Amino acid sequence: MPEGDTVWNTARVLHRALAGATLRASEFRVPQLATTDLAGWTVRESVARGKHLLLRLEAPAGGAAPPAGPPAGTNTAAPGATTDGGEAPGARWTLHSHLRMDGAWRAYAPGERWAARPGHLIRVVLRSVDAVAVGYHLHELALLPTAEEERLLGHLGPDLLGPDWDPAEAVRRLAAHPDTAVGEALLDQHNLAGVGNLYKCELLFLRGVSPATPVRAVPDLPGLVALAQRLLAANRGRWTQSSTGSLHRGQTTYVYGRRAQPCRRCGTAIRKEELGERVTYWCPLCQPDPAR
Repeated sequence: MPEGDTVWNTARVLHRALAGATLRASEFRVPQLATTDLAGWTVRESVARGKHLLLRLEAPAGGAAPPAGPPAGTNTAAPGATTDGGEAPGARWTLHSHLRMDGAWRAYAPGERWAARPGHLIRVVLRSVDAVAVGYHLHELALLPTAEEERLLGHLGPDLLGPDWDPAEAVRRLAAHPDTAVGEALLDQHNLAGVGNLYKCELLFLRGVSPATPVRAVPDLPGLVALAQRLLAANRGRWTQSSTGSLHRGQTTYVYGRRAQPCRRCGTAIRKEELGERVTYWCPLCQPDPAR
């Protein structure tokens, strides 16, 4: 499951491949954007916001405005056009995507084989002179005015890897739900943006806190938040995620993915619980359940 650092890395890959380039062609394989043509548009930058990826674009001066399908609640004018029907050369728009559990972007050289995923999972293809960006199994794919990004993402809490990171605000948002289990609260992107199942499990193990502990009973909430930011920042820029300090296969986590294996601290068998798509791993001795 992509987490905040994975999305940050993906945004950097796309930025290196496309930033400053003019698109020669685009292909969307989703109904709401099927007729959209971004040929002639310039890629300004690629950035991450929590688990969301934003590819910011600029319309060509005097270029034709392609049809678009912005999400509900946003300005519904087509890219490159003003709301009164007149053209707005240089209008800035954002291609938004969410990776969720299984989405991915890959950058290829022209002519290189697209080998990352099966072809039927491709949702968008963007071509420049020097690169081809392919989006696989993307979710919430939408084209919207850059000025309207906050309508889509304004609900997110402080981004653990973003310029808006505010640990005090993250603590405040978590503390506003005192009876919520901390394992659930850490995954709520309204509280802080970027934590997924892997970091949830590893953070709580490192702090010795059971995932079932109510937020009000967490001994040091600011310390938990600070550690969350340090872990994601430490893994930023590499694809192997590690909370142990080791990058060797099988040694990168304390509890995540280690069901029934001995705890690295006490030797107790690691437990696993599945609730829908959410998975929790923990050590019952190092992370005692407060209800027992």
